[in-house]
Amino acid sequence: MPQAYAELQDRFARIANVEGALAVLSWDAAVIMPKGGAEGRGEQTAVLKRFAHDLVTAPEMVDLLRRAADEQLDDWQAANLAEMTRRHVQATATPPALVEAIARATTACEMTWREARANSRFADLQPSLEEVVRLTREQAQALADRQGLTPYDALLDLYEAGLRSATIDPIFARLGDELPAISQSALDRQPAAIGLSGPFPVERQKALATELMGAIGFDFDQGRLDESAHPFSGGIPGDVRITTRYEEDDFLQAMMGVLHELGHALYTAGQPKAWRHQPVGDARGMIVHESQSLFMEMQASRSRPFTAHLAERARAVFGRKDDPALTAGNLSALVNRVEKGFIRVDADETTYPLHIVLRWRLEKAMIAGDLAVADLPGAWNEGMEELLGIVPPDDRRGCLQDIHWPVGAFGYFPCYTLGALMAAQLFRAMLKDIPDAHEQLAEGSFRAILPWLRSNVHEQGCRFTYDQLLARITGETLGPDAFLDHLRARYLSGH
Repeated sequence: MPQAYAELQDRFARIANVEGALAVLSWDAAVIMPKGGAEGRGEQTAVLKRFAHDLVTAPEMVDLLRRAADEQLDDWQAANLAEMTRRHVQATATPPALVEAIARATTACEMTWREARANSRFADLQPSLEEVVRLTREQAQALADRQGLTPYDALLDLYEAGLRSATIDPIFARLGDELPAISQSALDRQPAAIGLSGPFPVERQKALATELMGAIGFDFDQGRLDESAHPFSGGIPGDVRITTRYEEDDFLQAMMGVLHELGHALYTAGQPKAWRHQPVGDARGMIVHESQSLFMEMQASRSRPFTAHLAERARAVFGRKDDPALTAGNLSALVNRVEKGFIRVDADETTYPLHIVLRWRLEKAMIAGDLAVADLPGAWNEGMEELLGIVPPDDRRGCLQDIHWPVGAFGYFPCYTLGALMAAQLFRAMLKDIPDAHEQLAEGSFRAILPWLRSNVHEQGCRFTYDQLLARITGETLGPDAFLDHLRARYLSGH
């Protein structure tokens, strides 16, 4: 193996193991750590993050990367070197003093946000959010100068390599134009539905979730399902962690949460074994990761065939064979309910992208300096009225609802909806390759679907950019056509 490249591979393996330990510590903190452990966990996390950062920014890395670029590498090694270089550039572009300032500001802002949201008072958050935005703009400019990008594009690149405003702008313009009418038409014609009537015992919900996960292909010898305040997927390949939350009067919330996080978890579990502990063996980025969770939840698990299977299993597990709310048709109506609401995380798939379009417009304007933080509540409410025809009654249900900006995550929001678009394109391509996929879904089976995802997406790691990966699978660039077709078929045509 080439000498410089071999040294880099060893260094990045150490970084990956530190990051893997951080992932498990993060899961532990969210699921089982006692409150008294918070201070010690914070210290452990800070030390490990600093260690990983020191490894990737070490002075000798410049020479190693330069020498490795002149060595003979195969395709996978070359892709790995490209990811190593990208990580080094991003880690060294921001001055250490700015990194520390951002860490302090976002930690303080998050704590302030929690109280401001609870009290629905944006004015309480404004000063600390102004400081986060100021520092984020500094960081964006530093990244942009180093990479030859615009500041906002440099932030986008943190979450998905190669993502640019030039891709997002026409897509989101079209979604902003077409989705309000689709959503309104779906709202006008959706069938009446019988609401669920609990209790649905938590232990039986866990049993149903475990059954669904196993049938789809989750390996419980290499992962687990737990509870947390907010569902998430974490861990590492070989030790994947999923969490959900249970409500005794509505089992669908937990099931859809499990199925969403299962998409993320299967992606993590399926990353290429030969490249574990290397950058090229990681998940591609947030667009691709979201495409996997939304492929699983929205495209597959909310489809009519799968909801028919879910209804059958729910009647059996909960002992409700004659419950009219658990018929196939009613369950399908419940999981695909359209409603114009204020809260992004509760939105249906016809309105969710509009919530993202709003945030994308606002964060771009803040980074560009065209929107003052003080004007955010008014701009938010105007955008909600334009896109959804509703105005939040208070800040808690308006611009205070998300944690992303207080913790400095600018450029993240677009990946949610771009992932939904990619999921629709992947699902359409999968149906061409697996003509009986709907029959399999009606059985609750992914016997051909999961291997298709494994070979086409999961096992490719970071070998390709998101757009190269999509083109290889579908022959298309990222776009809204498949997604809009999917919405019209599901909500306007009843398919």
